[in-house]
Amino acid sequence: MDPVAELIERLFPCERGELTIGGVRVSELANCYETPLFAYDRTIIEKKWDLLRSALPAEFSIYYSVKANPTQAILKCLLAKGAGLEIASGGEFHQALNAGCPAKRIIFAGPGKSEAELELVLEHGIGEIHVESLTEAARIASIAGRRGVPAPVALRVNPGGEAEGGAMRMGGRPAAFGVDEETVDETVDQILAWSGLEFRGLHLFAGTQILSSEILIAQYRTALKIARHVAGRLRRPLATLDFGGGLGIPYFPHERELEMGPVQAGVSSLMEEVRLDPLFRGTHFYAEPGRYLVGEAGVYVTRVNDIKMSRGKKFLIVDGGMHHHLAASGNLGQTIKRNFPLVLLNKLDRPPEEVVDVVGPLCTPLDILARGVNFPRAEIGDMVGVFQSGAYARSASPMGFLSHVTPPEVWADKGSHRLVRRRGELADYLRDQCPDRSEEH
Repeated sequence: MDPVAELIERLFPCERGELTIGGVRVSELANCYETPLFAYDRTIIEKKWDLLRSALPAEFSIYYSVKANPTQAILKCLLAKGAGLEIASGGEFHQALNAGCPAKRIIFAGPGKSEAELELVLEHGIGEIHVESLTEAARIASIAGRRGVPAPVALRVNPGGEAEGGAMRMGGRPAAFGVDEETVDETVDQILAWSGLEFRGLHLFAGTQILSSEILIAQYRTALKIARHVAGRLRRPLATLDFGGGLGIPYFPHERELEMGPVQAGVSSLMEEVRLDPLFRGTHFYAEPGRYLVGEAGVYVTRVNDIKMSRGKKFLIVDGGMHHHLAASGNLGQTIKRNFPLVLLNKLDRPPEEVVDVVGPLCTPLDILARGVNFPRAEIGDMVGVFQSGAYARSASPMGFLSHVTPPEVWADKGSHRLVRRRGELADYLRDQCPDRSEEH
């Protein structure tokens, strides 16, 4: 089966040739909120949570990676399912608190944390800060010393090459993330020497967009090996071991869904060993997925506003583009442009008739959502949908480019829908860019 058709059959029912999101026809969403827009299906997020939760043993806690999509409705949905939150900035910390997440259920990772951010999270009693360098550890210790309360920290480790894997590798080579595995012993010794730090455990994250259970389990095995070594030196179990995220979703024709059955079997096998090892007695294990939980739930909906021919090639010009969805344009890490799964949302029951490029409204040749796609014959007013848009789409895009208004976000659930982020207006942009002169100083 065609990968896009398979995706639709697996996740999105259709009514009379039109896609539905959360039981709502996409034309209803487009007419109600206008295009372009992002729409999220709550049922898909809950389904992905249930699949992952059932695959991981009870010793595991799941911390949703807020960077994937910080929309409040998504955070609240996952908090209600029992998730904690993993953040990478002070802004994400505020997002987490606003969603109702207790500070103790938040962990803070990422290189280059500012002193102001560290002050903020420590003041609120964050659950754990994942240290990325000795400089950062010293900074945290200084703040904790002034406060008179030890700061709970874990050490992020950049593992060796045996842990490599995934579409974007973050370990096994020189990296800004964490400390190299070869220096773990001396780094832990230095952290333990600072009275302002409460050393709790380790965090390993070697790659992202992993679709192979074998690669994922190999990375978990490497994390356990390093944790066992550190616990052996300390002669006590670590309080926490964070395996990171990295679970992927299929974007392109050659990719297949990550199967949770083999993941469950592999993790269960590892945990049989762990439960017999006194060096892991009482250790809490974390996984911090983002894309896996929310990526498939989102659809970017745009409308065709012009159709033109240029030297034998047909272009569908839509009202959204790379300023809202940088990843779909191929400008967020792709070396060679590959098309995200996309369709004419209101003509799913019609056969392909033409090959087109789908481009956005921006004055740059980079604004291409898809090249050479087979579509039914398109008309002005038809809707184009980009799937796999729930993660690293709106939040990872240059929305200020050319001063277009920002797209709204819509929450769809069992036949109902509501606005969860309004469309930005030009007046909002101008106010932000041109403050009243009385504020100048």
